[in-house]
Formats: sequence, structure tokens, C-alpha cells
Amino acid sequence: MTKSEVINEISERTGVEKAIVLETVECFFKVVKGSLANNENVYFRGFGSFVVQKRAEKVARNISKNTQITIPAHSIPKFRPAKTFVEKVKKG
Repeated sequence: MTKSEVINEISERTGVEKAIVLETVECFFKVVKGSLANNENVYFRGFGSFVVQKRAEKVARNISKNTQITIPAHSIPKFRPAKTFVEKVKKG
């Protein structure tokens, strides 16, 4: 399902104009991205959590040049689904 399909579905279910739903969805994404960029996790009970995961510095190999490079420590976004969400998906 694409973002436009999600927007259409929400608009049909709620009766709210697509333009307003689009603005709301875009604002939601901005808030989540901004929170994660500030190392703040975002929690949705019954759905899941968007969390910042820290990766330690490590040494990797460039096989084609046969050299070692150092990958600095960094943070990445991660989604952890709630148990109820996982159970619902498993049931299909």
C-alpha cells in the first residue's frame, strides 16, 4: 500500500477531504522524523514504537581494494511493533 492509497482509505473512512488527510499525514511524518533526529523515541500503544538505535564504531573491509575502513558510531531509526500488532499480523 502506498502513501496515496493510505490517504485515500483514510479519506473514505472518515469523510475528511484528501488534502486535509495529506497535510495531517505529512505533519505526522515530520513530527516522528524530528523526534527521532533529536534522539527522542515515539511510542504508540497497541501499534509500536519508533526508536533510535545506536550503532558502535566498527572496522569493515573494502573487499575490492583489500583495505580496512572505520565506520564511525552512529544512530539509526528502528520500528518495534507492539505485541498485539504482531499477534494480529500472525493471525492474518
